[in-house]
Amino acid sequence: MILETLGSVVLGLALSWAALRSLSGRLPSRRAVFGTGALGALFGLYLMHSVLGPGHAAATLIGAVLISAVTVSLLLRPRSRRLSRSAAA
Repeated sequence: MILETLGSVVLGLALSWAALRSLSGRLPSRRAVFGTGALGALFGLYLMHSVLGPGHAAATLIGAVLISAVTVSLLLRPRSRRLSRSAAA
């Protein structure tokens, strides 16, 4: 269980790092993204471990990374576009 926990945190941090490299303009501060990635992975590990039970380490880690990706994606801001009013408004 300790190795699963450490592995999920490392994978969550790696996912956060990759998100920051590719989408840095659309994400908040690095600290918030890394914290969200790590905590999302821990929550995903807990959730998947309680759903699948012991003995499914690979599936538990995959589920933890997927849940971490979802939580990091919630931090994304929309692309900055200038809003224009229509002529009818």
